[in-house]
Amino acid sequence: MAQASKELNAMNKAEEARKELMRSLEAHVDVTPEKIVEIKQRLRGVIQRAIENGESEAMVMRFPNALCSDGGRAINNTEPDWPDTLTGRPRQAYEFWKEHLQPMKYKLKAMIIEFPGGFPGDVGFFLSWS
Repeated sequence: MAQASKELNAMNKAEEARKELMRSLEAHVDVTPEKIVEIKQRLRGVIQRAIENGESEAMVMRFPNALCSDGGRAINNTEPDWPDTLTGRPRQAYEFWKEHLQPMKYKLKAMIIEFPGGFPGDVGFFLSWS
């Protein structure tokens, strides 16, 4: 009984953490000039580590498919209008790429990166530079 109670408590904590993550990823972030500098510095670090490891792309964001209006279907099917399905911070991340990174020739790819129970799960954004 104690073990079952412990497992239930752990499941409840995991569910609360998932809900908190969703709330934070749904919230709009003010992208100030200072925030732009901070984001670019973080990306430089990610890119540098990937280059040092011989990679030409890196996953720069992971988020639940619930932040896509279609549950990730357009991304999974590589439909050209997949960005239109994004909401919350993933939408902001896409817009950041479009405005700040695409002009610098960085490419962005979105992929379903896990399939729990055979269904689309989390989405990954991959930035590439070659």
